[in-house]
Formats: sequence, structure tokens, C-alpha cells
Amino acid sequence: MPEHVVWHDVECGRYDADVALWRGLAAAAADVPGTLGPILDVGAGTGRITLDLARRGHEVVALDHDADLLAELRARARAEGLEVETIVADAGELALGRRDFALVMAPMQTVQLLRPAGRLGFLRGARAHVAPGGLVAIALVDVLDTFDDEHVLLPLPDQLVVDGALYSSQPVALRDHGATVAIERIRQVVTADGKRSASDDILHLDRVTLHEVEAEGRAAGLTPLPARIVDATEEHVGTSVVMLRG
Repeated sequence: MPEHVVWHDVECGRYDADVALWRGLAAAAADVPGTLGPILDVGAGTGRITLDLARRGHEVVALDHDADLLAELRARARAEGLEVETIVADAGELALGRRDFALVMAPMQTVQLLRPAGRLGFLRGARAHVAPGGLVAIALVDVLDTFDDEHVLLPLPDQLVVDGALYSSQPVALRDHGATVAIERIRQVVTADGKRSASDDILHLDRVTLHEVEAEGRAAGLTPLPARIVDATEEHVGTSVVMLRG
């Protein structure tokens, strides 16, 4: 497995506070008259949500820009006997040639990685691909208050053991860059024979509010619905989920 796929699992794969929300939205979308099409999981990664919904009988199409992540998703789906279609594509330029998705969803902070132009492209694409009356759901990280290495209590590291090696990702700073916030991490690997290595990683997220995305969705031809909230946990900040009707 490529190392960046392992790091994706370390930093994203074990988050489950939002799983109940996506299960509920998938079930609700399937009940809307005329929306019998599949679910589109945008930024699907290695299948954290895609595989969960597929296990429950939903038809899910997994989209991500990273072919290696989707290759791992397919391998995991095959191991469980699940049928999942995968598409390597840019979320900001959706052009799948269909308009039958009962639910277009972007879990985690996917939309906050696209920059403003990509976010608008995603919203227009979601409008073009969701079935009439279908749902578009977009998760946004709630709290992006900056912290740095002068703070005594940093967030706990994300850890995962893969092939006997311990992978650990420690957030060390959250720095304000105006329109974006940079999440700085130190990634460490300790192999089974005790060898240790470390590297830095920086992830930039757009600063964008729920109301801004609702307004952008309205401009794209979608109708805002009451937002949903995923409460914060001891390990993760809360999430607001923008809800839009096609």
C-alpha cells in the first residue's frame, strides 16, 4: 500500500462521529419519490463512508482525485463482496454525464480543500448530477481557531499499526493564513525493528461558513434546507453539514 494511502487511513479513516448522519441521509434520500438512483460520495478516499453505506445495501459511486486511494477502496470492497463503482475525477469539475444521484455528499472537509473556484464548480456540478428532489450534503469543519506549539495541551495524535509499524500523526499547529487555515502535523513511523523516522505535513483548508456555502448553493440552483450538526468529540472538532435540495 502506498505510504500516502496509509497516512490517509491514519488521519481520516477512523473518524466515525458522522457515520450515523450519512446513514440517515442515505436512507432519507432513497425515500424521496423519483430519486432511486445511487449515492455519489465525493472525496471518498479509501471508503470510510462508501463501504459503510454499501454494506447497508445502498448503491454508491465513489469519487476521488487520487487513484491510489480508490484502488485501496476497490480492494476492500472486493474483500467484502461489495459492488462499488469508483471514478477518478476532480470534485471541482464534475462531468459524469448523468443526473440520477439521490444524494451527492461531501464528507469530512473535502469542499474546504477545493479553494473558492473549485467549491463553486462542485456546487454547479452537484446541481447538474443530483436527481430532481435529491439531496446535496456538504460537511464543513466548524472550529478553526488557531493554536501552535506553545500550547501545553496539543490534540492527541492519530495512530495506526500497519504491517507491524506504528504510524503516528500529531497536529502541532493551526495557523491563520487569512482565507485559509494551515493544519501542521508531524508524522512519525516506528517500524517493527525499532527504526524511527519523521516528516512534516501541512494541509490548507478554506475558511468558509455554512451561510456562505448555502448562498453559493442557491446561486448554483440548489435550495438550502436546515443544516445538520455533528457534535465535537474529545478527539475531533464539530462539523456543520450544509443541506441543499436539487
